[in-house]
Amino acid sequence: MYRTRTLEAYLKKASRQFPVLVVTGPRQVGKSTLLKHLAGHRRTVVTLDDPLACDLARVDPALFLQRFPPPVLIDEIQYAPQLLPHVKMLVDSMPAPGMFWLTGSQHFHLMKGISESLAGRVGVVQLAGLSAKEADGSGPRARPFLPGNAGLRPARSVSPVTLGPLYRRIWRGGYPAIALHPRMDWSLFHGSYVQTYVQRDVRDLARVGDEAAFLRFLRGAAARTGQMLNLTDLAGAAGVAVNTARSWLSILQTSGLVYLLEPYHSNLTSRLVKTPKLYFLDTGLCAYLTEWSSPSTLEAGAMSGAIFETYVMAELLKGYWHNGQRAPFFFYRDKDAREIDLLILRDGALHPVEIKKTASPGRFDVAHFATLKRLGVPVGAGGLVCLCAQAMPLTEFATAIPVGTI
Repeated sequence: MYRTRTLEAYLKKASRQFPVLVVTGPRQVGKSTLLKHLAGHRRTVVTLDDPLACDLARVDPALFLQRFPPPVLIDEIQYAPQLLPHVKMLVDSMPAPGMFWLTGSQHFHLMKGISESLAGRVGVVQLAGLSAKEADGSGPRARPFLPGNAGLRPARSVSPVTLGPLYRRIWRGGYPAIALHPRMDWSLFHGSYVQTYVQRDVRDLARVGDEAAFLRFLRGAAARTGQMLNLTDLAGAAGVAVNTARSWLSILQTSGLVYLLEPYHSNLTSRLVKTPKLYFLDTGLCAYLTEWSSPSTLEAGAMSGAIFETYVMAELLKGYWHNGQRAPFFFYRDKDAREIDLLILRDGALHPVEIKKTASPGRFDVAHFATLKRLGVPVGAGGLVCLCAQAMPLTEFATAIPVGTI
């Protein structure tokens, strides 16, 4: 079952500009499926998961490219980085847009090889799991979110999102294999994902010696989604040194499993905290690692608010990434514990966003927006993403936004 991806339009545009196009992202988010769908019968497709193809690419890259000439889609390019210099030579000898489409899951090693071999010749695009709009196949393609902008879906095209279905979507997560197939066993899928992909790829990248400690670290990170990062605490929970935890977290970040939301800094005040917030990018994997056995227990449990915030943050990130844009996201917190979940910096103005699991929003939910005035930066329209049935004004500059419209 194929779902149209928001990223399709940007991929077509990028392929007309660059001779090499690279799509990165975690395993199982649909990179190969997306590019194969766009390629149709117009280009050769070869995967380096095939041991014979991979061996040829490593041993004799020149012969490999003779056997699979452009236009070609090469899947899992990180298994044969020896190919990249030869791709560069071909591109330089007969440059044309869209010659090579490449995918890779191990972002760390892949980008190192690309920066050394293909600088200036490659367009790099990031794919995450299915967004809510992509999963349900309804409405226009997702646009980068901004409170009050025209990218919000009109109310008439949006069905109210109720608690039960929302938390079922959050609990199942955004990997296409689980999001699009209701009969797929949730525990079996995520357990296999951790064993086959996370522990194989991420562990090898981090050179983990103690697999049990790494799994404790992974679960500890999932349990702290939506919270300020405390590396000492996280390292203690996993039973490893802080430097080890820092290295492992960097690998999780570059592998597309977690996202660090940086705090907004201003030269006008020294009272802002400088610690990032940690978010797991797939809520289904996060729920599995923290052992919530059903959507109802997740919704009623201690992580209910944090997982809702994580879901919203992931949806907003996908809206930017899948349109080929960097997400200009920050958060605000000062030493008086006044916090704003998200600041979107656009055209020199800060747009504040709160994320709250409530169906009855009020002015008090956006009271901290007023603290931004003392930063000396223009403040644009703000919003509160919540479970309200329809958009409604809260203040002159802030609106309650139904979670189904983001």
